[in-house]
Amino acid sequence: MLGKRIFAPVLGGIALCAALTHAVPAMADDTPVSFSEGFTPIDPADQVAAMHRGMNVLGYDPIWFDPAHARFKAEHFAKIKAAGFDSIRLVVHGLRHMDAQDTLDPAFLATLDTMLQAALASGLSVSLDLHYSNECGTDPASCQEKVDAFWRQIAPRYKNAPNRVAFELLNEPHGFLDAKAWDGVYRSALAIVRQTNPTRNVIVGPAGWSSIDQLASLDLPEDDRHIIVTVHYYWPMTFTHQGASWVKQFTDLHDVKWGSQAEYLKVSTDFDGVKAWADAHHRPIFLGEFGAYDRSDIESRMRYDYGVARAAEAHGFAWAYWQFDSDFIAYDMKTDDWVQPILYALVPPHD
Repeated sequence: MLGKRIFAPVLGGIALCAALTHAVPAMADDTPVSFSEGFTPIDPADQVAAMHRGMNVLGYDPIWFDPAHARFKAEHFAKIKAAGFDSIRLVVHGLRHMDAQDTLDPAFLATLDTMLQAALASGLSVSLDLHYSNECGTDPASCQEKVDAFWRQIAPRYKNAPNRVAFELLNEPHGFLDAKAWDGVYRSALAIVRQTNPTRNVIVGPAGWSSIDQLASLDLPEDDRHIIVTVHYYWPMTFTHQGASWVKQFTDLHDVKWGSQAEYLKVSTDFDGVKAWADAHHRPIFLGEFGAYDRSDIESRMRYDYGVARAAEAHGFAWAYWQFDSDFIAYDMKTDDWVQPILYALVPPHD
């Protein structure tokens, strides 16, 4: 999301700590997790159709470091499904949970097991997203080592996951991880995934924060047809990021409205370009992030979220809204209920 924050998920019924301690014991890195469904290959276009409407969850939730203070509960997966969503993008800052030898923390893996299983049990498709770290924008060589290490451990662990699980190799490559450097990094990670998941659908986006105008720089292997292409859309940022403390030039910006006929048309025209690229390359599209920061007025946010979501659907893209709670908020944890105007914009009641 071009610099962002979150807070999100876990188990239900018994106390959270007990659930994580007893329900999903830590396993050796090379032990595949068992799933109630087996894996069968699925065409990436069919998977995108099944993902349809999604929600970003879990990225910065305290659960990853202190499960006792988790905000997201297992029942939230069911609420997401019941509200009309079909998928989640499970945002994982995996590189933060590695030791000096790039080995993933067993406690982190146990939490990830729990979250993945709970999401699947709620009937949701899952894109397992390795979210960026600062290293990946400043030191591509170190980034490649760590990204490779992450997928070397995660891919075999989840090789038996049902085809509703797709692997997103890395969120929003940017900075020194430009198109040329990113080509090497993603191909290395993809080769590692293919050793244990030869036909699982893998999600890859272009460099430049996965912006739509960078699609032309994305070079994909022609012989691998189990790839879904992702893009992110936050334009115009003067609207979507007004008041955002983490984007210096927009911190003091406010009262920017959105919703003119020209602005709706701009979204559709932008997505026309994405669709043309997708058709030319025979790759389905997943709009992995979009949304407007909640410092903007609710009416403009509604118009924007509705306009982008409907335009994506009209072009045949699956989408995932940024994000469930914290900021860009779709669900209010204090009231334990949806922000109804945002929910209605994303999943209209008549649909």
